[in-house]
Amino acid sequence: MTLITTNSHQGTTLKTSKMQSGTVSNRVILGVSAFSISFGLSLVPNWDFTQALITGIITILATYSAAIMVDKRRRKYELLVLNSLHRRIREQEGLKYRIAREIQQVEQHKIVLYTESQNLQNQIIELRNQRDSLHRDLGIFASQKKQLEVEISHLKVELDKIDNNTAELKKYCSELSSEKRRLEVNCNVSRAELNQIQAQIEAYRQEKQELENNLTLSNRLKPQLEERLYDLRVEIETLEKKLLTDQNSLESTIAVKENIEQNIQELQINKKSQQEQINQLQNQISALEDERDSLQNQVWELLQNIENLNQEQSIGESIDNGTELFPFDELLEETETQEILSSSLPSEWQNLLNNLEAYQMQILTAIVEEDDIKSILKQVAETNITMPNLLIDDINEIADSTINDLIIETSEEVPKIYPDKLSKVQELVKIYANSGTK
Repeated sequence: MTLITTNSHQGTTLKTSKMQSGTVSNRVILGVSAFSISFGLSLVPNWDFTQALITGIITILATYSAAIMVDKRRRKYELLVLNSLHRRIREQEGLKYRIAREIQQVEQHKIVLYTESQNLQNQIIELRNQRDSLHRDLGIFASQKKQLEVEISHLKVELDKIDNNTAELKKYCSELSSEKRRLEVNCNVSRAELNQIQAQIEAYRQEKQELENNLTLSNRLKPQLEERLYDLRVEIETLEKKLLTDQNSLESTIAVKENIEQNIQELQINKKSQQEQINQLQNQISALEDERDSLQNQVWELLQNIENLNQEQSIGESIDNGTELFPFDELLEETETQEILSSSLPSEWQNLLNNLEAYQMQILTAIVEEDDIKSILKQVAETNITMPNLLIDDINEIADSTINDLIIETSEEVPKIYPDKLSKVQELVKIYANSGTK
């Protein structure tokens, strides 16, 4: 029992040491991969290294806590399995010990029965010897009968005694024969019990053989499990190589992204220059407006003078002069309305308007006007080769990056604008509609 338990404890310690080294390497790989993935994913949208580092550390802590919880649950399960196996081995050893003790008791009982049977046989031999001696005595008495006829009278009493003794001996012999039969019956019963015990011993031997076969089978499966462990380590190395290649490809994509960002910065610079040109045009328009005001004042003075001369002609001339003197009234009114609407919006909402594409503004107008939203989303998704949910997520991402909040509610089947953002979105739609009509 001690040998088996020490061997099992040594096997479990070896396995636990190997498993601990494997789990440590797996935890290191898991932490590195989780940190690199979370760092890269959080760094891509905003390029904030501190935030990306914090998210990477949080991801490492979360992954390590999850791995520790899973490892604890697995260790508890393995300890339960080992305890059940040790308990079963102890039960089998106790059963084996009880069987051996019962076998010893049966052998002792068999020895006692054998000694008793030997004693009975010795007694029977002694009685037979006595009977033979009596027969010899009877023969001697018969041979000496003629010689002792004279002494018959003297010996009749002795002969009667001898007859009585023979009768007693016969009775004793009959009792011995009955006792012999009873002993034979008991011997047969004991032999049947011995046969049953031998059958039980054979069954226990078969169980012992099965247990030995199971042990040999486990010893045979041990090298196969070691080979499988080696294969898993090789697979882990290949995955690490693949991870290195993925990291290299990620670095190349980051370099490409940097080039794209440089191009975007150049485009922004161009956009600023165009904005400056627009501001110059607006200044020119304001100058034209001043000139228009002065011209209108002059026109009103002329009209008043003409009204004194001819009222009917002055009305027609004032209408004609009003239309011909300054033909940019409509343009100026549109720019004024657009400036009023844009000035009412905060700067972050203006940035949101500049960052949104035409199809995204089409989706926002459909959601605000609640005009067959699903069909419009489907059409826009088909033209841009994407999904409706992804379109709404893109709009929310742009809003989150500019105004630090979401504007479309996606929890329901039909997307809606949040009530606190509805007025601002309506103003955005009006500004976009006015710019589109212009």
